[in-house]
Amino acid sequence: MSKNKLPSDRLWPRANSLFKPNLKKADIALVGVPAHKSSISPTSANLTPKAIRQALEKYSTFSGSKEIDLRGLSFTDLGDVLNPDGLDGKKRVAKKLENVLESYQALIALGGDNSITFSVASSIFKDLSKVGLVTLDAHHDLRDGMSNGSPVWRLIQAGLPGKNIVQIGISDFANSREYSERAKEQGIYIISRDQLRRQSIKDAMKEAFSVLNRRVDEIYVDLDVDVCDRAAVPACPASVPGGISADELRQAAFYAGANSKVRAVDITEIDVKKDSADQRTIRLAALLVLEFAAGVASR
Repeated sequence: MSKNKLPSDRLWPRANSLFKPNLKKADIALVGVPAHKSSISPTSANLTPKAIRQALEKYSTFSGSKEIDLRGLSFTDLGDVLNPDGLDGKKRVAKKLENVLESYQALIALGGDNSITFSVASSIFKDLSKVGLVTLDAHHDLRDGMSNGSPVWRLIQAGLPGKNIVQIGISDFANSREYSERAKEQGIYIISRDQLRRQSIKDAMKEAFSVLNRRVDEIYVDLDVDVCDRAAVPACPASVPGGISADELRQAAFYAGANSKVRAVDITEIDVKKDSADQRTIRLAALLVLEFAAGVASR
């Protein structure tokens, strides 16, 4: 056996085996959106969807603590959006995801940089005024222009009310006063990294959904992996020391999946070329896929 080939065991199914290509109907659909050209700092995030798919084979389909076997759900992989950057790329994202929520209970979008939060959310929801957004992120992403630092601001400009946005994990010294003031002016609900030192991620997610559930019909969750401590996610260029733990982000992904109003989640801001030799960031991203799916299974 090649040292790189994983052992085969019919009693230990691998998570990548869950995903069947291009099914017309399924509980969960996976799509890659390898955007990277508008990133504020150069990135190879376009290589990340493929790496996450490969990392899924390192995990099983079973969550022992929750007694959930993901083989009870149906999964499909819709492949990648080709050239998803820029205005033309946004059109390609919209075409790829046209009516996607009519065929699938939930969508997982693999980035790519954080610009995909705008392109995916604005493509799958017909009326943003009735949509809620939860971001797990060190940053507000309210910058002007078109970049991985602007998706939340672009969604607001496209019709998503600021009061329909909850941001969890906003970090000190990762945002300017000006953009912090913009968040306040727009009515965005903030649960900062400092607050999370005194509050569990479970309670933070519960608080976020409590704010949104009475206001919106559907929810989109952005899992920007740079919300985590830099030691846990070396492949996230904008991560800071002192972010949340990898385990906390895994929990957040599960609670996102468990909320029936959550129709889509993205996993962003990982540059696979910057990962450590043990692939800790990519492996975390694969686990976020599985934790979200386990949440969906628990509904």
